Amino acid sequence: MKDFNVPVSYLKGVGPARAELLLSELRIRKVQDLFSLIPTRYIDRSRFYKINELQPNSSEVQLVGEISGFKEIKQKRGSRFSAVFKESTGTIDLVWFKGGKWLKDSIKEGKVYVIYGKLNFYNGNFSMPHPEIELLSLFEKSLRPGIQPVYPSTEKLTSRGVSNKIMCTVLEHVFRDFYSAIGESLSKNIIKKFGFLSKREALLNIHFPKSQEILAKAEYRLKFEELFFMQLQMLHKKININEKIAGFKFELVGEKFNEFYSKGLTFELTNAQKRVLKEIRKDVGSGIHMNRLLQGDVGSGKTIVATLAMLLALDNGYQAALIAPTEILANQHFISIKESLSRFDINVSLLTGSSKIKERREIHESLEKGTLHILVGTHALLEDKVKFKNLGLAIIDEQHRFGVAQRSKMWMKNVKPPHVLVMTATPIPRTLAMSAYGDLDISVIDELPPGRKEITTVHRYDSNRLKVFKFMKDEISKGRQVYVVYPLIEESEAMDYKDLMDGYESIAREFPSPNYQISIVHGRMKAADKEYEMNRFVKRETQIMVATTVIEVGVNVPNASIMVIESSERFGLSQLHQLRGRVGRGAEQSYCVLMSSYKLSADGKKRIETMVSSSDGFEIADVDLKLRGPGNLMGTQQSGILNLKIANLVQDTEILEQARETAIQLLSEDPNLSKTENKNLSAVYASFVKKSNLWSNIS
Repeated sequence: MKDFNVPVSYLKGVGPARAELLLSELRIRKVQDLFSLIPTRYIDRSRFYKINELQPNSSEVQLVGEISGFKEIKQKRGSRFSAVFKESTGTIDLVWFKGGKWLKDSIKEGKVYVIYGKLNFYNGNFSMPHPEIELLSLFEKSLRPGIQPVYPSTEKLTSRGVSNKIMCTVLEHVFRDFYSAIGESLSKNIIKKFGFLSKREALLNIHFPKSQEILAKAEYRLKFEELFFMQLQMLHKKININEKIAGFKFELVGEKFNEFYSKGLTFELTNAQKRVLKEIRKDVGSGIHMNRLLQGDVGSGKTIVATLAMLLALDNGYQAALIAPTEILANQHFISIKESLSRFDINVSLLTGSSKIKERREIHESLEKGTLHILVGTHALLEDKVKFKNLGLAIIDEQHRFGVAQRSKMWMKNVKPPHVLVMTATPIPRTLAMSAYGDLDISVIDELPPGRKEITTVHRYDSNRLKVFKFMKDEISKGRQVYVVYPLIEESEAMDYKDLMDGYESIAREFPSPNYQISIVHGRMKAADKEYEMNRFVKRETQIMVATTVIEVGVNVPNASIMVIESSERFGLSQLHQLRGRVGRGAEQSYCVLMSSYKLSADGKKRIETMVSSSDGFEIADVDLKLRGPGNLMGTQQSGILNLKIANLVQDTEILEQARETAIQLLSEDPNLSKTENKNLSAVYASFVKKSNLWSNIS
């Protein structure tokens, strides 16, 4: 049996030096990795042209003929080399600017060659610079008859001579040596149901397709397989969690919950909030560990649902915790929850990096005694010193901002893991949710509270700035407040700071003291200074807040009615949507003004057009997924689960649905993959689990 874990250095045409390059540039270590190196595109070389058919259009063509008249032409800098290529209908010139000696020694007159390259047309004559050259006899023996693969490459690989041709040759040797050893990974039932190619045929034809039709079949089979095992993995883990990890059973819907629901709520919950609350109550009352993702657009009322969920924990004698990624957001949650529960005998505390030593000591003591009921905070909650008496519910807000290992610490606070509710204000398209969060139960608040006015969003070019300033003055004269936000690009903190300060100075000139007061907030400030400036704005001591995206989440000022976003073309769609959600929180009409230069990329234009035309977070998230791809959306690349080789979550939604349905059906019939007909699946699944180490039980 051939070993697919053989290092590529042992392969013909590779060796230690090239193996090192392939590892550093393409992460190729062993034979198995070469099979997984999916071509980025294909060149159709099934057609041979005649010289009298050529057109002056700079296309890539393939010809068969002889090469003669090789000569060196001296130039000011070095030499160039030329030869004449001829076949029955005419001749063209071949040109090289380096490699002359090797070419002169290699090319034999009277032999028939296949050449391929891009045509140049000048002064009525065709030429082909640096053509690919291969003896016709070798070309006909090759696995690459018509449609040829183009593999991923890098500048370093090309400069060190690892060309696409060399990669093709290496893959040819691999297929000749290992083809018969390629085993099947899907069950006969699945292959029959979908009419799939075998694994061998699919791999061979993804690398060296015999036709466009068989290439499409190979892609379909391999995309399905990739998505199927991803779904199988998550769904199987979900079953295991439900079976093996018992959750705290919140049997009571008690006094705290009922009293707050009937007397503490100053408004009627939306139907969506009620539905989500029922889903949470069902989870925590079942005795099964809850692992739920709560999605809700900006302002949809996730915090009040989280508060009610925490009261369920309290009614059953447990503590609850809410962890947020920034001090600003943690503070916002703390104020909101404390105010909501102020009439009730419930102890709520805030723990952040800025908490004083005395405060921390008091919090630690009351937590361990159980007299502290709800703890809100940042990653400070994850410290080993923070010990709960009986943590029953952990709520993680904007969870993609926490590393997996960090989140796992929340689990270790108890002998028995608490129920987990993950919240996000970034709406996640269904396909991404099924993939990145397929092991969580998903709840969606898809309804905004009644009476909220839609934010009017407009696009203005920099040349309209004076009109925008006048509009800001008009709103301020009505007693309103304004945000002006500048982009934050991590790689260029100095430039960001300069942009912000330049913008601040121009606004200070246009809105002079004492008639106007301006707050400024940015990442270089100390936490206490940020807090001070934020509070001035909250208390209406300042009318304008100039900031970077530190205010993207967590600032709640109902009186603010305008959000001006500078250089809006530099923001991602989800960021723009988050920022817009900072206004529109009061009873007055609110506005979002997207400022940009006239130089807009196609993507930049699309983002701005989407923001102006839509306020639906899920619609915006769909566009964002199409523009940015799944790897960058919501930081999901940290989970490792979206490291797809061939499937594409944007284009392959239909295949994803098929794969998920097939995985669900399979696990309902054979939860442990123990049936004989599923032994292939079981073996591949075991290798996936061994490699991936998904922390799905932590969320």
